[in-house]
Amino acid sequence: MLKLQDPGNAGPLAYAKREGILEKRLKAVGASVEWGGSYASFTATIDAVHSGSVNVIQGAISPAVGYLANSPDIKIFSVTDPVTDPAAPDTDGLVVRPDSPIKSVKDLVGKQVAVNKGGKGEYLLLLALEKAGVPVDQVKRVYLNPDQGAAAFATGKVDAWWAIVKAYPEAVNKGARVIVHGRELDDKDLTILAARNELLEQHPEAVRVYLEVVQELTEEAKKTPEKFENVFLTQGPTAVSGARLALDIETAKHANIPRYVTQDDGANIQQVADLFRKYGVVPGPVDPANVLFDLKAATGASSPASAG
Repeated sequence: MLKLQDPGNAGPLAYAKREGILEKRLKAVGASVEWGGSYASFTATIDAVHSGSVNVIQGAISPAVGYLANSPDIKIFSVTDPVTDPAAPDTDGLVVRPDSPIKSVKDLVGKQVAVNKGGKGEYLLLLALEKAGVPVDQVKRVYLNPDQGAAAFATGKVDAWWAIVKAYPEAVNKGARVIVHGRELDDKDLTILAARNELLEQHPEAVRVYLEVVQELTEEAKKTPEKFENVFLTQGPTAVSGARLALDIETAKHANIPRYVTQDDGANIQQVADLFRKYGVVPGPVDPANVLFDLKAATGASSPASAG
C-alpha cells in the first residue's frame, strides 16, 4: 500500500485523488493507496515517515540529506530537473520587510534569518552567504518551519526569511522585498521523490505506477493548468484566486516532468551533503550511492516513464 500525505487543493496529486486515478492504476498491480494527513514541509513529515504512516514523500535533496544522515530508511527514486526558463516565476527568495535596511546578502552580518532546519531554506542561505563572502558564523540561522517562519517574519522577530514554495508568493504579496532568489545561485537542490526502503524493495511496481501517474498529470497540467487549481474547493483558505491563481497557473506551465533518478544525480546529492557537513548541519557524510534507488532497473520499466 502507498501511504501519501494529503495533496491539498491543487496540483497533480490533488487531481489524482479527486478522480481516483491512483486507486484505479494501482489496482492493476495489486496495490492500493491511503491518503493521510497534511504537513507544511518535508521536514515536518519526518515523524510520519518514521512511523510508517507516510511511505512516499516529495521534497528536495536538502531535507532528504538531513533525514538520511540520521535515518537511512528511505531512498530517492525520482528527481525533477531545475526550471531554467527565465520566464518562469520564482518559487523562493530571501525576503525582508519593505522598510528593512538590508539591501544585500552582505547586510545580513549580525542579523537573524529564519530557515527550515536541514532544508532548502538553510541550504540556499548557506550558498548565498558563501557567494557573497560572508562568514556563515556571522549570521544567525533561526530554525523555524514555514508557518513559524511566516509568523516570526511578520512580527519582526527575525530580520529576514528564506521563504519557499507557498510561503514565498504569500510573503511577496504582503509586500516583502526580495534580496536574492535561489535561481541566482549554484543550486543543486533538485526536487525529489523518495520512498521507504521496504516499499521500494517489496513493491517497486507500485512506486513505478505512482511515478507514471505523477509524470502524466504533470505533463497534462503544463497544457491545461487551470483544471489542476482549486481541485476540491473554490472558496475558503485553501482556494486561490486573482494574482495568486495566475501565478500558480504560470508556475505549472513551466514545471519540469519528474524522471527516474540515475547514478549521475549522485553529484547533486554530494554537493548538498558536502555543504551541510561543512557547516555542521548534518553530523557525518552521506554516500549518494546508498540513497539512490534504481526504480527503472527494479521494474524493467519501458513505458514513457523511462524517458529522460
